[in-house]
Amino acid sequence: MAKRPIKYSVVDAFTESAFKGNPAAVCFLDDEDERDKAWLQSVAAEFNISETCFLSPIAGSGVPRFRLRWFTPVTEVDLCGHATLASAHTLFSNGLVDSDIVEFATISGILTAKRVPDALEFNGGEAKESFFIELDFPLIQTCEDNSSDVSMLSKALNGATIVDVKRSASDRLIVELPSWESVMELQPRMDEIVKCPALGIIVTAAAPTGSAYDFCSRFFAPQLGIDEDPVCGSAHCALTHYWSLKLNKCDFLAEQVSHRSGTLRIHLDKETKRVFLRGKAVAVMEGLILV
Repeated sequence: MAKRPIKYSVVDAFTESAFKGNPAAVCFLDDEDERDKAWLQSVAAEFNISETCFLSPIAGSGVPRFRLRWFTPVTEVDLCGHATLASAHTLFSNGLVDSDIVEFATISGILTAKRVPDALEFNGGEAKESFFIELDFPLIQTCEDNSSDVSMLSKALNGATIVDVKRSASDRLIVELPSWESVMELQPRMDEIVKCPALGIIVTAAAPTGSAYDFCSRFFAPQLGIDEDPVCGSAHCALTHYWSLKLNKCDFLAEQVSHRSGTLRIHLDKETKRVFLRGKAVAVMEGLILV
């Protein structure tokens, strides 16, 4: 029997503008459509963007709940913020859930997304409600890094001056550089980053005095099939821990300064060790997977 076509949307997350932020392909599987992991990975490789995710409904819960899996072009990952935001945006904006809250059952447990009204936008005289999506994610702890050679890291970052290095519980290195400009202007060497003993390198710096932002970052993960992830929500779960200790605060406005760029509003709940990531999204494409 031929498989039924699968609907998908491509959504740019953590942005208010199309072709900015981080694109994710959101693919809808019904509860009877079983696809094996090799097929899911093949679809992600076909899209060849930083993340492709797969949603399928779970019946019987009070709050709308969906299974959610995330794939880069080469592997399945255990946490992805921007694809979760893209999934929630698709559900909310298309009226696919009758709720302002949706839950996702994932490899990292139950994750919640909440629709938060912002304002009314006017397009051609027509009023349209604008909204943020707030993700409830786990805090990712950071600690001293004792296994990385600073000279190797500096080489991978093309001779950049390194202020500090920490390792996250998700096996990413957080490397602080001296300034916002040094993060923006960085031209890393992917062939050297692949050799580093981690699943990726997050470079970051504090915002200059007087800026509305608190810190900026970029994320390089050629080991995961993504040379540079344009805007990474899960990286900010670790950056939140790092900068909360540095700046002694719990609320942040962060900018990922990739060529696409993206903005995240962040709140840390120290008591529950949860990170609330808030951002917007824009749908740019819809289609069918036919195989």
